[in-house]
Order: sequence, then structure tokens, then C-alpha cells
Amino acid sequence: MPLIDNAVYVAGRRSHDPKSLDETYELMRENDGMAWIGLYRPDAEEIRSVETEFGLHHLAIEDALIGHQRAKLERYGETLFVVLRPARYLDREEQVEFGEVHVFIGPGFVVTIRHAESPNLAAVRHRLEANPDLLALGPEAVLYAIVDEVVDEYGPVLAGLENDIDEIEKQLFGGDPDVSRRIYDLLGEVMEFQRAVHPLTAMLEALLRGSEKYKVDLEVQRGLRDVLDHVLQIVSRSDAFRATLQNALTVHSTLATQQQNEEMRRISEASLKLAEDTRKLSETSLQQGDEVKKISSWAAIFFAPSIIAAIYGMNFTNMPELHWEFGYPLAILAMIVVAFVLYRVFKRNHWL
Repeated sequence: MPLIDNAVYVAGRRSHDPKSLDETYELMRENDGMAWIGLYRPDAEEIRSVETEFGLHHLAIEDALIGHQRAKLERYGETLFVVLRPARYLDREEQVEFGEVHVFIGPGFVVTIRHAESPNLAAVRHRLEANPDLLALGPEAVLYAIVDEVVDEYGPVLAGLENDIDEIEKQLFGGDPDVSRRIYDLLGEVMEFQRAVHPLTAMLEALLRGSEKYKVDLEVQRGLRDVLDHVLQIVSRSDAFRATLQNALTVHSTLATQQQNEEMRRISEASLKLAEDTRKLSETSLQQGDEVKKISSWAAIFFAPSIIAAIYGMNFTNMPELHWEFGYPLAILAMIVVAFVLYRVFKRNHWL
């Protein structure tokens, strides 16, 4: 049900628990009390109902209907419209979940519209009901308690983010290939957290500046100053987280560049070694080729005389030159001439 908790308070004590919004309006007027209406993702009809009853500004109502607003504080006459961005850290997912709560306060009423599970407004209500003196100070005291709860819930978020950043530092120097993606994701969460927290400083300062004009009780002012101190500390830590993650990105980029340079150096050394091996192999091949040429040349030179000698060494009876007086000298001369001619040919072609 969109109507989560609905009560009328008189002198700081819960006096009635109306069952409907119309009954709330009636009891509030009859008892001159303060109505605190808690809505969770209400429909347009319920929002229009409180708009009509309390004279809420239509621009603030449009923001409440649409949602997805930035943290802000706006005043419309005697009515304050406050948008807060609560957050909680999800341990299992290691992520930050952001919510949104709208608060309307005015003379004799508080309307809270929650769009997420946090903040725990039930705990705020119970805490205030246990302290009737503070609750009797009016709607401003309720607003202070809600803002205080939202800021307190930022504490576990900061602790979770800090733990994630510590893990990233280990991954960064451990060579984890997925670390860059995690840094980007975590940096996005930190920036979103800053968008939720940073506006609170100006919002609380504006509330404190208007305290005298709107007769805000001194005790409430003290509480708001204390919340402001906490917010300033949270802002400082969130800014430090962002700077750390940006430095981590720079370091990761440097390490990645160094690794690439080292790989390129290894590749270059391997290429040079391969080129040297190829050169040596080419020289060896050339040397082997030269040796083959020499061997082939000398083989050819000795082959030609061998043929002549083989032919005239057959000793057949009917060989024409066998009984010729000049046959032997002519065969020797032919061997010498052929060998000399082949030697000159091979020498001219640099085979010898």
C-alpha cells in the first residue's frame, strides 16, 4: 500500500492513527496537531490529495510525480520541498544503490514520499516518538531527523567504497586484467555519490540562514549544524575517493604503457635475432652454393678427359685411331684443351 504510516501528533505525542488521508486532514484540524503522512511510491491521486489539502506548489508536485530529481531544497512561501538522495551499500554485489525521498513540510504537516527502500523512515519516526520534546518542536524537527538519518546511512557506503578502493590497489599492482573496468565502475559510483552528497552542504547552510526568519527552534538549529559537520566530512572523503580512483586510472595507464613497451622491446629483440639468424643462414647457403659450384666445376673439368680416356681405353680391334701414330698425343692434347676451356669458362662465370 502506498500509505505506509499516517499519524497525527499533539504536543509531540502520537494521538491518532487515521485510516485514510481524509481522516488525517479532519483530525489534524480538530486537534490542532501535526500530521505526518508517509507515502511509498504513491499514485497520482494520493499526491494530488495532499497538494489540495496543504496548498503545495504545482512545480514541486510535478517533481514528486516524475521522480529522478537531484538533491535540492526549494521554498514556496511557508512550504519547504526537499529532495534527498539516500544510498546504501550492497555487500553481495559490491555496489552502491541510490534512492530518492521527497519531503514536504509546512505549518502543521510533514509529507514524505519514498521511491526506494532507503532511508529507514520508520526508524526515524520511532526515534522521534521516543523523544516527544524534540517532536513537539514541529515539522522542522522531523526534517532534521530525516536528513540526519540519510547522512548516517552514508557511513556504511563510505566504508564499502573505501574497501573496494583498497581491493583495487591490490589488483592494480597484481596485474589483474579486469582492474580497469572495475576502476571505471567504481569511479561512476563515487561520482553519483558526490552528486547525492555535495548539494547537502548548501541545503543545510540555507536552512540555518533562514532559521531566525522562520523561527526554527535553537535545538533544531544545533542538530542541523551537527549534520552539516558530518556532511562536510563525507564530502571531503568522497572527494578523496574520486582523486584516488583518478590517480589509479593514471597509474593503470602508465603500467599498461610500460607493459606494451616491454612487449615491443621483446618483439624487436626477437625480430633482430631472427634477422641475424636469417643472415647467417643466407651466408651459409651462399658459401655452400659456392662450394657446390667449385665441386661441380672441377667435376666437369675432370669428366671431359675421363670420357676421352674411357673411349680410347676400350681396346676394340676396329678403332680407327687405335694404330695411328699421332692418336695417343692427339688424345692427350684433346684432354688438356677440353679441360683448359672448361676451366676458363667456369673461371669467367666465377664458379672457380
